[in-house]
Amino acid sequence: MVMEPSTGKPGFLRNILVRLLLFGVLIIVVRFAYVVTIRGESCDLGDFCFFSLPENLNLAGAGKLAASAIVVNDAVKSTSVGAVQHDLWTTRDWIKAVRFHSAVFQDLIAEGYLSPSSKALCVETLAGQDVFALKEIGVSDSIGISKKKSPPLVISGLPHRQPFDDNTFDFVFAGNSSLDRSALPYDFASEIARTLKPEGFLVVHTAAKDTYSFNSFIDLFNCCKFVKSRDIDGFDSSMPHIREIVMKKEGGEIYRNGVLREFHGNPANKCSVPGYKQELVRQAEPLITEEPLKPWLTLKRNAKNIKYLPHMADISFKQRYVYVDVGARSFGSSIGSWFKKQYPKQNKTFEVYAIEADKAFHEEYKSRKGVKLLPYAAWVKNETLFFEINRDPGQKKEDKSRGMGRIKPVQSSNSLVSDVNKIEGFDFANWLKNAVSERDFVVMKMDVEGTEFDLIPKLFETGAICLVDEIFLECHYNRWQRCCPGERSSKYQKTYDQCLELFTSLRQSGVLVHQWW
Repeated sequence: MVMEPSTGKPGFLRNILVRLLLFGVLIIVVRFAYVVTIRGESCDLGDFCFFSLPENLNLAGAGKLAASAIVVNDAVKSTSVGAVQHDLWTTRDWIKAVRFHSAVFQDLIAEGYLSPSSKALCVETLAGQDVFALKEIGVSDSIGISKKKSPPLVISGLPHRQPFDDNTFDFVFAGNSSLDRSALPYDFASEIARTLKPEGFLVVHTAAKDTYSFNSFIDLFNCCKFVKSRDIDGFDSSMPHIREIVMKKEGGEIYRNGVLREFHGNPANKCSVPGYKQELVRQAEPLITEEPLKPWLTLKRNAKNIKYLPHMADISFKQRYVYVDVGARSFGSSIGSWFKKQYPKQNKTFEVYAIEADKAFHEEYKSRKGVKLLPYAAWVKNETLFFEINRDPGQKKEDKSRGMGRIKPVQSSNSLVSDVNKIEGFDFANWLKNAVSERDFVVMKMDVEGTEFDLIPKLFETGAICLVDEIFLECHYNRWQRCCPGERSSKYQKTYDQCLELFTSLRQSGVLVHQWW
C-alpha cells in the first residue's frame, strides 16, 4: 500500500496566513471608517490611511447638515482643523444647532435680508454653529467673534470692542440671547451699528417678550429702522422660545419702531409718554382714593401692594441704571433702608444720586461709596432760597430727631420752631435732562415737603418727565395732627384731594407713580 504525503500542515499554515491577511484588511477598513464617519476627516493623516476621499463626498442617509458635520466643506477646508473641533462638529447638539440656524438663515435669504454674497458676522457665538450654517448654505464670507476663539469659524473679540473697521458687514447676527446677557448692552449695540454697513441688516435672537423690554431693545439701535419681528421655537431648553428681530441700518436719522423719533429736538420741548409705558400704569396697584385717618400707617401698609416695574417687565436693554432720591435726608432714610435692600434691580448696578439741601446730612455721604450727593434744593430754577427746618408743636430745638426741611419764604410762626438757612436751589428738570437719557432706566423717589406741586408740573412742561420710568412720590397735604385731635397741620395748604389729582394726572399721562410715605 502506497502512502500519499500528508498535506495537513501546509494547509493549516495557509489558513492562518489568510486569516491574518483578512484581519489586517479589517483593521484598515475599520480605521478608514472611523476617520471618515467619526472624526470627519479625509484620509490624509498618514496612519492607516492610504488614499484620500473626494472633496465633494456626501454621505447618504444622514441629511445635508449631518453630512456637513462629517465632511468639512470647501469653505472650511482651507484652514487646518484639529481633532477636537471635528469631535465637536459630530455631536448631536452641534448638528441640531446647525440645522436650526440653517433654517433661520434660509428664511432670511428668502425674504431678502441675507444673500450668498453677503459679508456676515455672528457676534458672541459660542462655538460657531451659526457661522458653520452660514457657510453651509453658501454665505462663504462669514466669521464669528467670541471672547474665546474657536478656529477656523470663530476669532477672538468682544461684542462691545470688535476687531473690525467701520461699515464692514452686510449682515450681522446676534443669537443665543447674547445681547440679553450682556452687561454692556448699549456698547454692544453701538459696536454692531459701527461695523454694519448702511442698508445692512441686523438680526437678533432675544428673549424679550414684554412690550417694555421690546421697545427698550429698539431704542438701543439709534441708527437702525425696525423691520419686523417674529416668535420662533428655540432648539434647546435653555431658550425654548425666541423673538427674532430684524433691523436695517439707515444713516443719520433716529428711528423707533419705524417712526422718526422726536424728543429733544421738539421746539416746544415736550414729550408724550409712549403707549407701552401706559400699559404698565394700567397694571399698577390702585390709588388710595379716600383720605386715610392714619396716613403714614396706611401708606406704609400699602407698600406691600406696590407693583414694581421690574416685576412687570424686563429692564435688561438699558444703557444705564439710575436712582435719584430727591429729598434724600440721611443715607438710611430711603437709600440704605429701602432702595438698596428692597427695590428689585434684576441684578443691575444702579448709579445713585442723593439730592439733599439740609447740611446736617452732608457729612455722612462723604463715606458712602457709589452715591453722588447734590447738596442743593431741587427747584424750578437756579436761585438762592430760604430753607426752613420744621418741627412739630412742642418739639424742642435740642431734640435729637430733626424736622423735615422745606423751601419757603421766611415766616414767623408760633406753632413751629425753625432753623432757617440760605441754600442754593437748582433747576431740577434741566439737570435731569442733562444727567440721564431715554436709553437709561431711571427710578425716582421724591419727598420734598410740598415742593412736588412745583417740581412735577415743571417736569411735564420741559418734557423731562418722559425720562423717568418709575416714581415713588410722597405728597404733602394738611393732614390731621396726632397731637391735636380735630386739627389739621398748618405746614401745608394742599388737601388730600389735590394730592390725589396729582397722582391721577401722572398716571393718566402714562407715568408709573406710586403713593409713598
